[in-house]
Amino acid sequence: MTIPGIFVGLIVFVALLLYTFRVLREYERGVIFTLGRFWKVKGPGLIIVIPVIQQMVRVELRTVVMDVPSQDVISRDNVSVKVNAVLYFRVIDPEKAIIQVEDFLAATSQLAQTTLRSVLGQHELDDMLAERDKLNRDIQTLLDQQTDAWGIKVANVEIKHVDIDETMVRAIARQAEAERERRAKVIHAAGEMQAAEKLVEAARILNQQPQSLQLRYLQTLTEIAGEKSSTIVFPLPLDSIGQLLGKQNINN
Repeated sequence: MTIPGIFVGLIVFVALLLYTFRVLREYERGVIFTLGRFWKVKGPGLIIVIPVIQQMVRVELRTVVMDVPSQDVISRDNVSVKVNAVLYFRVIDPEKAIIQVEDFLAATSQLAQTTLRSVLGQHELDDMLAERDKLNRDIQTLLDQQTDAWGIKVANVEIKHVDIDETMVRAIARQAEAERERRAKVIHAAGEMQAAEKLVEAARILNQQPQSLQLRYLQTLTEIAGEKSSTIVFPLPLDSIGQLLGKQNINN
């Protein structure tokens, strides 16, 4: 055998050796096919793949962080918004992830986009802004159910931004201001009602105890005397006048 032939044979031998022995990390698995048929999932560590007869597809089991591009969504109250989100998922069954879908990353991304539009389109704008936790759970549940057949577990979905048109922002600000004014009027009316109830209760008590009314009158005189005024007018209750007139009649 010539030297070039020996050199070529050595290169082929080294290539076959590298192809035969594979090293998979702790977070990797190898899906092995024998003559095109699924055989088993191997890894982690050192594995042997028979050249030509067997082929291996490497799959990562780590959590994948995927950005869902901004989607044009029309809410249930006919408001157009742009919404984007972030998706957290991982492969839990490498066999299904390779066999059941052509490209599980692309398939999961497309499914996340359509599910985001579908779920948010069933809610009003106020729900998108105030109930994000609930919407995140709804989207995560739907995605997890549909990706289960692909051996994928969707761990979490987070809505990042809800972009609203400038005109709609001003309308929301006016709505919030009107809502604050309404609450202020309701609180003021409730306070007036409580004050009126207390006044009625106080009048009832004073009516039952005439002496209390006289004490209140004396307290009012004390408060007036403490004021810096050149002229003080003392009101005189009618019942006091009646008592004085009654005494005069008796004396006469």
